[in-house]
Amino acid sequence: MTKPTDAEALDETLEETFPASDAPANTVETGIRVGELPVPNEAVADNQADRRFELTVDGLTAFLLYECTNDTLRLVHTEVPEGLRGRRIGETLVRAALDAGHAAGLRIVAVCPFVRAYLKRHPSS
Repeated sequence: MTKPTDAEALDETLEETFPASDAPANTVETGIRVGELPVPNEAVADNQADRRFELTVDGLTAFLLYECTNDTLRLVHTEVPEGLRGRRIGETLVRAALDAGHAAGLRIVAVCPFVRAYLKRHPSS
């Protein structure tokens, strides 16, 4: 039995968390997206009481849970309802969280696999 490479282990981890995050656009399950992706017009809210960034669209709320200390913003879990997937809601939440963390001078700690994947795709974030 061979040990999986780091890339294979990461892929396996991402598959396990896939239902809680926006689905990858180029898979057998979701098909290949053609044309422009819709970007939500609604603003992301920082619900500090529940420690999550939220975005409500069409009566459904997507969120990104976080933990904040004096010097860090830990992005813990992204949840996008099935009815909102494929609309860049997860990316919008991550971008808002990163912007808020940078504006406050906090070090970002990406615990959520979706956030880590976003940061790999957007290394200048």
